Amino acid sequence: MKILVTGGAGFIGSCFVRHMLKNHPGYKIINLDALTYAGNIENLDDIKTNPGYKFVHGNICDKKLVRELAEECDAIVNFAAESHVDRSISGPEIFVETNIKGTLNLLQCAKDSGIQRYLQVSTDEVYGTLGKTGYFYETTPLAPNSPYSASKAGADLLVRAYYETFKLPVLITRCSNNYGPYQYPEKLIPFFISKLLRNEKVPVYGDGMNVRDWLYVYDHCRAIDTVLHNGKNGEVYNIGGHNEKTNLEITKIILSAMGKDEKSIEYVKDRPGHDRRYAIDNTKISTELDWNPSVTFEEGIKLTIDWYLNNQEWIKSIENKKAGLTV
Repeated sequence: MKILVTGGAGFIGSCFVRHMLKNHPGYKIINLDALTYAGNIENLDDIKTNPGYKFVHGNICDKKLVRELAEECDAIVNFAAESHVDRSISGPEIFVETNIKGTLNLLQCAKDSGIQRYLQVSTDEVYGTLGKTGYFYETTPLAPNSPYSASKAGADLLVRAYYETFKLPVLITRCSNNYGPYQYPEKLIPFFISKLLRNEKVPVYGDGMNVRDWLYVYDHCRAIDTVLHNGKNGEVYNIGGHNEKTNLEITKIILSAMGKDEKSIEYVKDRPGHDRRYAIDNTKISTELDWNPSVTFEEGIKLTIDWYLNNQEWIKSIENKKAGLTV
C-alpha cells in the first residue's frame, strides 16, 4: 500500500509515519507537510533514509500538488491541521483555511483520483463539553465551543458529505488528548516541562479542574492503523485512553517528576470557551476492531517526561526557531 500522510512532520503525524514504516515494512509513505511552526522535519531524522519514505514540502490547499500525489497513492491519512485552541481564539482565519478548505481540497482530489481509503484524523473537541458524568459516543451531536473545534467539526461534516454524496470510502477517527515524544512545546505537558527547565512558573488556567482523557500517542497510531485497514467505510471511531485527569493532576505529576513543588504553579485567568471535561467511550473500536490502549498512563507519562528530559536539545531547537534564532 502507498499512503499519502498529510501533516506527517507534526507530533502525531510523525509518530504515525514511524509506526507505519516499522509495522508495515513493505508500505510506501509520502509525507506532505507545509512545515508551519508546529511541523518539524527533524521529528523524522531517524527514518529519513528509509527507502519506503518520501517527504514533500507543500500545503494541503495546493490543488495541483495534492492531485499529483493522490494519483500515485492508495490511501490518504489527514493529520494536517491547525490545532492550538488559544491560537484559534486570537486568529481563527488560518484554522478555517487549513482545517476546512484544506480538507475539502483533499477530499476532492481523493474523489477524482479514485483513492481507496480516506481517513480523517479528528478530535473529541468537536463534541463540546461534558458534565461530571457521561462520555462522548460516536452518535453524540457535534457542539464545538472554540474556533479550532468548530473548524474540525466543519471538516468532519465535509468528510461525511463526500461519503453520502459521492460514496468516497472515508473514515473518521476522534481522539482524546494525546501525549508523548515530539509534541510541540505549546501543549500542556511539553510546555510545562520546558518552563520548569528554565525555573519558571507554570500557568494553570482557572482552578485547574478541567478534565481530559489522556492517550499515549503510539496507542493512537495503532488505532489509526487498525481503522485504516479494518474500519467500515463511512463510520466514525472514537479513540480514548480511559485516563481521565484534571489539568492540576497532570501539573502535579510533572512537578513531582522534576523535583518541584506547588510554589511553581501560577493560576491564571481561564480562557474563553474552555471546555470543562472530555471523556471518550471506546466501545465501538474495542468491540468491532479489537483495539484497546496498551500503555497505562503511569507507564506513558514516565516515558514522556523522560523523553523530554533526555532531549532538551530538541526543545531548545524548537524554542530557538520560534525566536528566529539559528542553531
